[in-house]
Amino acid sequence: MIRLSRFGRKLAPFYRVVVIDGQKKREGEPLEVLGFWNPITKEVKVKNEELKIWVGKGAQISPAVAKLLK
Repeated sequence: MIRLSRFGRKLAPFYRVVVIDGQKKREGEPLEVLGFWNPITKEVKVKNEELKIWVGKGAQISPAVAKLLK
């Protein structure tokens, strides 16, 4: 599953776009970090080539990440 993992401090969230087993916790150990999203500065950076590789292997994209990628 390709989804967001929360980092940062209270009231200053920072999210990483990660590949992780769908049954693990949000802050669980990811298989790979694909990028990040900073909702405060609205900055999004994702490694598109690795994203395509993981989707080709069958990873599903979460609705939140799909919305960011548009």
